[in-house]
Amino acid sequence: MKTRKVGSWYEITIPKEWSTYTIDDLLRNVWKAPKKMIHQFRMENKVKINGLSVNWNQLLIPGQTLQLELFSSQDNEVVPAFYDIPVLYEDDHLMIFNKPAGMDTHPNEPHQSNTLLNAAAFHLQANGELLQPRHIHRLDRDTTGAVLFAKTAFAGSLLDRLLEERKIKRTYLAITDGIFSKNKGTINQPIGRDRHHAVRRRISPTGQTAITHYEVLRRQQKEQQTLVRCQLDTGRTHQIRVHLSSIGHPLAGDVLYNGSHSFPRQALHAVKMELVHPFTNEKIVCHAPFIDQPMIFKNIDPYSI
Repeated sequence: MKTRKVGSWYEITIPKEWSTYTIDDLLRNVWKAPKKMIHQFRMENKVKINGLSVNWNQLLIPGQTLQLELFSSQDNEVVPAFYDIPVLYEDDHLMIFNKPAGMDTHPNEPHQSNTLLNAAAFHLQANGELLQPRHIHRLDRDTTGAVLFAKTAFAGSLLDRLLEERKIKRTYLAITDGIFSKNKGTINQPIGRDRHHAVRRRISPTGQTAITHYEVLRRQQKEQQTLVRCQLDTGRTHQIRVHLSSIGHPLAGDVLYNGSHSFPRQALHAVKMELVHPFTNEKIVCHAPFIDQPMIFKNIDPYSI
C-alpha cells in the first residue's frame, strides 16, 4: 500500500480492494475505530480526499488520495526524559523499545519521570515529533524486552483492538527453577489479587481468565533449571510468574513467587513480537536482544526463537 506522511496528514493512495468501501465503512468496519473517534474525525473535518471534504457515504475511488489528519501537535502529559533505550522498530505510527530491567513501563504517580513512557516521549521530542506516545501493553519493572507504543491516538486505538483480539503475538523466554517433566503444556488458571499482599497475584477461582502456553527449550541439569518459551492468550499482571510458580517451577530469581536467588531479578524476557501493521498490512516481526549485564540468558540466539 502506498502511503506517506505530509505534515500533520497521513496520505494513502486508495487501493483497488477498497473500491467497495466508503470512508465510513473504512473507519467503522475495516479499521474498527472507536465511535467517539469517528465522530471527532467527522466533526473536525479530519478526513479528506485529494484535499477536499467529501461525502463519507460515497464509494472510494482507487488511485485517489485519502488523507487523515493524525499527526496534529499535542501537549504531552508525560515529562520527556532521556534514557538510552534501544529502538527495535519505528515508523510513523508505532515504536517498539527493548526495555531494560529496573524500569517501569509507565509512571505510577504524578511527576514520575524514570519510566519507559518518559523515554518514549523524549525520543519523539528529539525527533521533532510533537506527539504523545501511548503504551499498548506493559512489562513488569524487572522484566526485559519488547514493548509496543503508539505515536497517535488513532494508531493506539487500532493497536489496542489488535491486542484485545490476540493478533499481537508476544513470545517470552523464562528460566525456571527445577526440571520440567513435560515438554510442553498449557496453564489455564484464573488470576486475581492476593488480599494478603499488596503486590502479589495468585490463582483464584474468582480471578480473570489467564492462559499461558509453554514449551521446554533446554533442561539445565547442572543448575537444576529449565529454559522455557512462553506465549500468552491473555495479558494479566504477573501472569507467567504466577502460572509457572503454580506448577512448581517459579522463575529463577523471582523471590516474590518463591523463586531462587539465582539471579538479581526474575529471569523473564519478552524476546519477540509479531503483528500485522494496522495501516499497511505489512507483517512486523521484532526480536529483542538480551541486554542484561551480566547476562542471564546465555548461549541463546534471540533471533532463532
